[in-house]
Amino acid sequence: MSWAAGPPRAPWNLLATALCLLVASAAGTAPMSREEKQKLGNQVLEMFDHAFGNYMEHAYPADELMPLTCRGRVRGQEPSRGDVDDALGKFSLTLIDSLDTLVVLNKTKEFEDAVRKVLRDVNLDNDVVVSVFETNIRVLGGLLGGHSLAIMLKEKGEYMQWYNDELLHMAKQLGYKLLPAFNTTSGLPYPRINLKFGIRKPEARTGTETDTCTACAGTLILEFAALSRFTGATIFEEYARKALDFLWEKRQRSSNLVGVTINIHTGDWVRKDSGVGAGIDSYYEYLLKAYVLLGDDSFLERFNTHYDAIMRYISQPPLLLDVHIHKPMLNARTWMDALLAFFPGLQVLKGDIRPAIETHEMLYQVIKKHNFLPEAFTTDFRVHWAQHPLRPEFAESTYFLYKATGDPYYLEVGKTLIENLNKYARVPCGFAAMKDVRTGSHEDRMDSFFLAEMFKYLYLLFADKEDIIFDIEDYIFTTEAHLLPLWLSTTNQSITKKNITSEYTELDDSNFDWTCPNTQILFPNDPLYAQSIREPLKNVVDKSCPRGIIRVEESFRSGAKPPLRARDFMATNPEHLEILKKMGVSLIHLKDGRVQLVQHAIQAASSIDAEDGLRFMQEMIELSSQQQKEQQLPPRAVQIVSHPFFGRVVLTAGPAQFGPDLSKHKETRGFVVSSKPYNGCSELTNPEAVLGKIALVQRGQCMFAEKARNIQNAGAIGGIVIDDNDGSSSDTAPLFQMAGDGKDTDDIKIPMLFLFSKEGSIILDAIREYEEVEVLLSDKAKDRDPEMENEEQPASENESQNLSAEPMPSSSQEGEHNLVEHESPEESSPSIPPESSSPADLDRVADRPSEQNSQPPENPETSQNLDGECTDLDNKPQEQSETEEDSNPNVSWGKKVQPIDSILADWSEDIEAFEMMEKDEL
Repeated sequence: MSWAAGPPRAPWNLLATALCLLVASAAGTAPMSREEKQKLGNQVLEMFDHAFGNYMEHAYPADELMPLTCRGRVRGQEPSRGDVDDALGKFSLTLIDSLDTLVVLNKTKEFEDAVRKVLRDVNLDNDVVVSVFETNIRVLGGLLGGHSLAIMLKEKGEYMQWYNDELLHMAKQLGYKLLPAFNTTSGLPYPRINLKFGIRKPEARTGTETDTCTACAGTLILEFAALSRFTGATIFEEYARKALDFLWEKRQRSSNLVGVTINIHTGDWVRKDSGVGAGIDSYYEYLLKAYVLLGDDSFLERFNTHYDAIMRYISQPPLLLDVHIHKPMLNARTWMDALLAFFPGLQVLKGDIRPAIETHEMLYQVIKKHNFLPEAFTTDFRVHWAQHPLRPEFAESTYFLYKATGDPYYLEVGKTLIENLNKYARVPCGFAAMKDVRTGSHEDRMDSFFLAEMFKYLYLLFADKEDIIFDIEDYIFTTEAHLLPLWLSTTNQSITKKNITSEYTELDDSNFDWTCPNTQILFPNDPLYAQSIREPLKNVVDKSCPRGIIRVEESFRSGAKPPLRARDFMATNPEHLEILKKMGVSLIHLKDGRVQLVQHAIQAASSIDAEDGLRFMQEMIELSSQQQKEQQLPPRAVQIVSHPFFGRVVLTAGPAQFGPDLSKHKETRGFVVSSKPYNGCSELTNPEAVLGKIALVQRGQCMFAEKARNIQNAGAIGGIVIDDNDGSSSDTAPLFQMAGDGKDTDDIKIPMLFLFSKEGSIILDAIREYEEVEVLLSDKAKDRDPEMENEEQPASENESQNLSAEPMPSSSQEGEHNLVEHESPEESSPSIPPESSSPADLDRVADRPSEQNSQPPENPETSQNLDGECTDLDNKPQEQSETEEDSNPNVSWGKKVQPIDSILADWSEDIEAFEMMEKDEL
């Protein structure tokens, strides 16, 4: 079957064109019985009920649930999380995002109740600045998906008989509120808009931005076109098309790639790296899906042109590595982000199954190593960013690969995802995002996309056709997994289509050869086709890393020397110094033996050399940042193991640079007791109470090491320092290491850990409730002790309530957050000494971006100072410092968000559910 250009097709033909996913049996994995599939499907339903029910009970009408503290997240009432909060608009985000999920999961009565709540409670006229991108895919998409299924149910005659397009009216209202964002000369929308005041008015507090990400501007066409087709108001589709047309015109013509960030006024690329992950991902997705939904061949032609470039430059199977749009044979970075996990699913829709299987298998191996897919990981599969906000993209690709291949292997993959979510992310009030996949610590967030996408794809993975009350193949998924009916392709077609594609590119007809998987192409007389592709990748994560650079070096075999790589640089090599000079990079020797690198692009020998210089500086940033992280001590864990917690509560703790290293010594277990005096700065007056126990001391008034010595002298077997800053939390404050007092600390033999106030108050509250509280001090959360299995009310080890954790900077003095220089610069500053062959710590490192932007903008003049400056978890220089003394020596108990007995009461249903699951498995 070949792609055919022509007039819009009937819905069934469109479906046949884009979604003819043929099933082939694979003998590599034993088929899963219908009973087991039903059991897993029911487990997904129970998990959704746990997440959605807790949102409605503890958070609604707030936008999202905070599952650790069992309350709603309301914009302005919680500490700002930066760009992440731009998704919140005080419009009950999670409820709207979950509407069509309720129908997919056969919860039609709950869907009807939810629609009534949306119509009754949701206000779209709030004075709040929101992301145009997020509001479009989550809220507008959620309203349209809800409307699509509401009219479907109404036609069936049982539910929604009262419905009269109310959700569509709300969607149209929201669409008009987003339109002012498109008031730019280019037609690209502003990244943010005020729902009440629009753009640029003094009250709007927005409209001054100049840049947006490619995905932000290019992920509008499905929702806006559907709104136009549903309502007959063509303006929405026109604006979305204009934005897509502009992005297409601005692609780099020689490589046919687009950058990550673009100036919305001039059309200049601000960030010129290109990939398929954060910042670009859904732009490619919407080009192909716009063709499927709207029947416009120009979208298909553009997608195929981009796809050819992606497979030529970015795809390095099984890796997908960013490149420079002007020099696509050079990798722009040595790590990948989690958002690219959607790409195998898109390749299935394209019909290119082999690379989809390869990349998916590589991602699955990473998940098996870390339980979840880290936000970013390196080409040798080490963690680059440790967070995991319960993203659904991998589950999405798993579902589409199963639909394409029928291979039961992908059912086993889905089963693993379910088990990991229940074991590591489930908490009493929902599912908590992972703050650090290495330690198992949690973050107090449950994003709306978790309910909109994750449970939808997992349920569909295990569901048979008769398990769903409508034909899912009559719909197309948006990037937020909202469902839009394919019959829109023939409805209200009043848009004048101008094919601007062929004006700029000569298309290769081979792009149009195949529309979908075909057994003769994918499985040529071999039922083990998919398995044969996966098999070589089974141990790829455990083996040495695929460099991803080989292709670049091969391109220079003709005689030209490859550019200098940061990993190879030697400050004493004259040839290297000459190359640096040619690239416009100056090397300045400091008095202490370190060197400083500064790039001036205008001093480079040529524009190509300037680009090589910029790449070299970027590599130096990443390499030195990576080395710095390796040198830092990882976070530790305080796990409450006594009744009634039984190891389910794990608190993230900062380590000390003195005392035994818990990663090398056996963990310390004991009951906790508060020291007297509570600050631990003098000889303890209650040594009989502290003897043989873990002492709690408050931060302030003296050095950490002095506290450790005082409680050790009283007979304590360990110590926990609790922050004296009321309300502090590792969610919002950077963790740090407790350093010594400048003296020899070899005399300290007990482990010491640090907890912020929020985490510490959990232990203090537990003491007040239960008096005797036993904890485990360790390098990471441990599975429950076997003896816990016989305790009263045994809870599933699948539940664990953790708080934030990441590698942290050091605090050399109790009460300080920033690194205090040691006397020897060689010790305090990882640097490039005269004989060093590897780069060192840089004072300018890549910032952790928002979801939309994954790297800082390029700068033609880049300075790298190889100092050992303290950096926080996002590798930004730490600004604040605290005084050594404490003006308030009293105990700070913090604020109780919810009584512990109330939280324990919430666990009872979960305990019963898990006991039932365990019985079923037995």
